[in-house]
Amino acid sequence: MSWVDFPRDGFEWTGLGGEPVWYNTFPDSQRGFCGICGSSVAAQDDGDAELVGVTMMSLDNHSGLTPERQSFRPNAVAWLPIVGAQD
Repeated sequence: MSWVDFPRDGFEWTGLGGEPVWYNTFPDSQRGFCGICGSSVAAQDDGDAELVGVTMMSLDNHSGLTPERQSFRPNAVAWLPIVGAQD
């Protein structure tokens, strides 16, 4: 799954589903799901976190975005291209 981080300050949910339904999935972070279909659309840390992560495919237009980092690279399928730095 590809994610895009946006500054939380000034970020606004504008889609038909509105703001996601948030669930605490880890002690200090939440996952956001579409309230209509249940798809995973976002993630955010609690407290003073400055970013909100949005799944790339939930954006209206993601054509200009290019991945910069790759998490869990050792677990990736063999055909997945290696991208930038590893988190």
